[in-house]
Amino acid sequence: MNNVEKLVGILVKSKNHFFHFTDHRNIPLIRETGLVSMRNQRKYQRTAIAPGGNDWSLDADKRCGMDAYVHLCFFSEHPMEWLAKQEGRIEKSVFLKISPLVLNIAGTLIVDTVSNRADAQPKPAEEMISQLDLKVIYTRTDWSDPAVKERLKVARKYEILVPDLVPLEFISGL
Repeated sequence: MNNVEKLVGILVKSKNHFFHFTDHRNIPLIRETGLVSMRNQRKYQRTAIAPGGNDWSLDADKRCGMDAYVHLCFFSEHPMEWLAKQEGRIEKSVFLKISPLVLNIAGTLIVDTVSNRADAQPKPAEEMISQLDLKVIYTRTDWSDPAVKERLKVARKYEILVPDLVPLEFISGL
């Protein structure tokens, strides 16, 4: 059994999920199509009403090829979601729960920082799992401890990158 299979098994058994945040106004489109990468949204002219990213981040995603992926996070909160609400791009946030089985989709990558950073190095899930601080995410840690708080700050930026589409059967909370 490889690292991905082990992690998926643990997460499924413990009923943990990954997450994707969106504006509530995007839910009807998501119900029709699943979660679609920005590249495919543009290609099929089915763009979300309220994308979470600002113009800079959407352009950066396009420049580095991250627009070909649906971006997921490990927590039901994310620094970019907070900023999107502050800047008025998102009215009301919805965090969709995504099955950990999504890691089995061919071409899925994980990155240990924001994916469109210049130094970001997305890698296959199997390669990245051992490099992530899963303990701070999935076990009881003292989040008030400054060292743990710093680890948590880093882990909140981890992203799972699913190529093209997260099909409806992987999404709950719609």
